[in-house]
Amino acid sequence: MVTEKEVLDALRQVMDPELGKDLVTLNMIRDVKIEGGEVSFKLILTTGACPLKRELEENARKAVMALPGVEKVNIEVGAESRGQQPPHGGLPPREPIPGVRYTIAVASGKGGVGKSTVTVNLALALHRMGYRVGILDCDIYGPSLQMMLNIKESLKATVDGRIVPNEKWGVKLVSIGFLIEEDTPVIWRGPMVMQLVRQFLKDVIWGDLDFLVIDLPPGTGDAQLTLVQTIPLTGAVVVTTPQDIALIDAYKAIKMFHEVKSSVIGIVENMSYFVCPHCGEKTEIFSKGGGEKASKKYGIPLIGTVPLDAEIREGGDRGEPIVVAKPDSPHARAFMEIAKRVVERVEAIKEEVPAST
Repeated sequence: MVTEKEVLDALRQVMDPELGKDLVTLNMIRDVKIEGGEVSFKLILTTGACPLKRELEENARKAVMALPGVEKVNIEVGAESRGQQPPHGGLPPREPIPGVRYTIAVASGKGGVGKSTVTVNLALALHRMGYRVGILDCDIYGPSLQMMLNIKESLKATVDGRIVPNEKWGVKLVSIGFLIEEDTPVIWRGPMVMQLVRQFLKDVIWGDLDFLVIDLPPGTGDAQLTLVQTIPLTGAVVVTTPQDIALIDAYKAIKMFHEVKSSVIGIVENMSYFVCPHCGEKTEIFSKGGGEKASKKYGIPLIGTVPLDAEIREGGDRGEPIVVAKPDSPHARAFMEIAKRVVERVEAIKEEVPAST
């Protein structure tokens, strides 16, 4: 009959690709039980939203099934937060980014809601208010911020391999878009995405910043999880459009941040309405009141609405975001109001989430 030592030795061959250690060393294997040819144990993850859940479970099952005499493997998958885990197990402590006071993630449940437009104009609005601001483009599969800011220079590195951000309109920017050709797809598995996000969070010389605004990819996947596991995120801004299909995915994004114990600063409703340039009539093309509905459902403030307007799109396309291209326009004022609400909300929650120093 197989022994517990043999089971654990087999599981020591199963690596967590994100952490680079085996499941036993990470204290992710618990309560091994053996009855004849049947082996049972618990696989304890650091979060129930772990994107590697199926991969780890399957690899653990295969490793134990390969042992002579094993006929069946039962795995109970669970999760524990960092605070619940023993000191020797799980993820390393989250560490703030040196010199960065607040880290703000801009997220959305689905693509096409204007998340990157909100990111860029929010960052520029904060800069107009007098804050020192940087932008980190973590939308690995669809980077666009280098085009929206019209920065064509490649990233530079110091002799010790640290990344020096590019700068435009007084705002610093790091993006994978500087490292690849414009029409080159990023075909990466999750562990590679996680590794790059960690490198961007740990190996960039930001200097002293009041705000680092982080543009996340749509959804609730590898980049989001790596972010909240690596740094103490101050909070998130969730971008949605008014229609129900966008709200469903926005709810998922909100729930993800709640699941990982990160604050949601507020909701931004983009493409909220269209004002006819000829007659001034206001039309709610994508339904009405979606952001307000999400706000009431989760008790999260609606911190701004942004109209659907060609000038916003055109400014992003030519590398002159509306906040700098037409700072006195109603659209720019909408982003300025959002920035003011973000500052107010950050001040309100800073006692709950320690700020970077």
